[in-house]
Amino acid sequence: MGYWAATAGMFVVMILAMVRAFAGPTLYDRILAVNMFGTKTVLFLAVLAFAGGVPYVLDIALTYALINFTAVVAVLRHVETGGARRKEDA
Repeated sequence: MGYWAATAGMFVVMILAMVRAFAGPTLYDRILAVNMFGTKTVLFLAVLAFAGGVPYVLDIALTYALINFTAVVAVLRHVETGGARRKEDA
């Protein structure tokens, strides 16, 4: 019973994160909302793994967490530098 309540709560938070991602108002708010959505996805996978008794799903969750972190850092770096690197930066 408790797993379903946790899952329902995570879905509510994920929906609110998507609303914030689409609404903005700034680019950084959107990036933070997408990062939060990714974090809640990892938590959701972990709860499913624990509730279902399938520990290999935790490996998928950890891999997704690493991809999410790397993608957010890459996007922030892209925003910070203003796009593609210039020739003198290479």
